[in-house]
Amino acid sequence: MTAHIQSKLFMTSPRHEAEELGGGIYRTLLGHDDRILMAKVWFDGGAVGDVHKHHHSQVSYVLSGKFEVEVDGRKQVLDVGGCFFVPSMALHGSVCLEPGVLLDVFSPAREDFLGGEAVSS
Repeated sequence: MTAHIQSKLFMTSPRHEAEELGGGIYRTLLGHDDRILMAKVWFDGGAVGDVHKHHHSQVSYVLSGKFEVEVDGRKQVLDVGGCFFVPSMALHGSVCLEPGVLLDVFSPAREDFLGGEAVSS
């Protein structure tokens, strides 16, 4: 990823402007530079975040809804106020039990999410 890519300083995140990822999942990228990225992710009930891994560390916070989350082979049901940490390269995924929203933070930033995004202020 090219260094010095940065998000706007102020932004909003209405669902109708979110990117549709398929399977009842929608995502909006929030503040980021090359070292950190925050994303707001909406899940319809029953939506599945497939088990996967990446080199980024991740922290996710449940803003609404209920999720069964798996991290490194361990599962737990989390609702509003719940949080989980994903170490680098740990397998993880989720099933949305009740429609909800996760706030995801990644370090370093997910270059695969940013693509060719230009620097903005």
